[in-house]
Amino acid sequence: MPRVGQQRCLHSEDSIPFTAYIKSLKARFSYVRMKYLFFSWLVVFVGSWIIYVQYSTYTELCRGKDCKKIICDKYKTGVIDGPACNSLCVTETLYFGKCLSTKPNNQMYLGIWGNLPGVVKCQMEQALHLDFGTELEPRKEIVLFDKPTRGTTVQKFKEMVYSLFKAKLGDQGNLSELVNLILTVADGDKDGQVSLGEAKSAWALLQLNEFLLMVILQDKEHTPKLMGFCGDLYVMESVEYTSLYGISLPWVIELFIPSGFRRSMDQLFTPSWPRKAKIAIGLLEFVEDVFHGPYGNFLMCDISAKNLGYNDKYDLKMVDMRKIVPETNLKELIKDRHCESDLDCVYGTDCRTTCDQSTMRCTSEVIQPNLAKACQLLKDYLLRGAPPEIREELEKQLYSCIALKVTANQMEMEHSLILNNLKTLLWKKISYTNDS
Repeated sequence: MPRVGQQRCLHSEDSIPFTAYIKSLKARFSYVRMKYLFFSWLVVFVGSWIIYVQYSTYTELCRGKDCKKIICDKYKTGVIDGPACNSLCVTETLYFGKCLSTKPNNQMYLGIWGNLPGVVKCQMEQALHLDFGTELEPRKEIVLFDKPTRGTTVQKFKEMVYSLFKAKLGDQGNLSELVNLILTVADGDKDGQVSLGEAKSAWALLQLNEFLLMVILQDKEHTPKLMGFCGDLYVMESVEYTSLYGISLPWVIELFIPSGFRRSMDQLFTPSWPRKAKIAIGLLEFVEDVFHGPYGNFLMCDISAKNLGYNDKYDLKMVDMRKIVPETNLKELIKDRHCESDLDCVYGTDCRTTCDQSTMRCTSEVIQPNLAKACQLLKDYLLRGAPPEIREELEKQLYSCIALKVTANQMEMEHSLILNNLKTLLWKKISYTNDS
């Protein structure tokens, strides 16, 4: 009997660790389950937040329906007219595709007009003054499409346009030629006359620097072609590749990628070096187009990879020219602006003047010419993968280019010399390749 009892006692003692083990296992399973539930909840919460933020951002930035309604209401009541109006508002053969807007008041979409791809741009809100930190396209009318008024003659309209150009471009001797060119563009239906609706559309569009620049440079290779307009909505040529670099990521992912790593990724996805050289030559040629062109000098106030693109032949095409402004216009806007330091005298991201500490006002002379800013952008782009036999000379010329200052003696001569030397060096290296 004692042996049996002893066996029972031993059995009972042996069962204690086993029971504890089961309890420990249950506790551990419960902990794992709670941990799993917590992380599942966290993923759902973060995912929902990202979707909400993305949707909110999209609905704020992408207001194509509002833009179309405003334009078509004005067209259907006879206020405005233009070659794109009927397709947009009646036959609906012009429609908006992917939203590319980065600001609520500057709407931009990939679009299709009939069978042709294009980029649709539309201004949504009126700005009564220029905000140096954000907006480079001031809307000067309090009521949109209020000018010219009914009864305005063609001669009076030409005088209005001439005065506008004089304020924007300075007192150029050939402004009358530009006025006549604008009237040709404004005649959307090509009937030889500019109707009041067409004149109202043209006047609204002329407040926008990109539209004016497209008209001025309409025959230049690197300027996108104007396809049509309606009110201050306009359609321009689409560009196949919309950045110097070949990779585009959703903005949510961009938030979590360090800038240094992003730059390394960009460089990995660029075209081959000869093709990069051809694209770079295109940018240098565009700089040449806007530097003391037929109607004055234009300043590139945001030279970044996202504003440049290229086609399937690796010819550079400008994607966004809204921040390229007439020098005369910029000087009038920035001079005598109150400042504490040079940081207060920046227009866009790349047009910088100095702060006169004696008067605490911004000066009007921009420090760097367009060419220096273009070379700064192209430096890493061109030096990575450059052929060894030209790398040293290329690097030397790029740094000489970056050092260019507007105030330097004989700047225009240096500008032309450096630009031509760079183009010659690049062309010599790729002229016998298939990429040329």
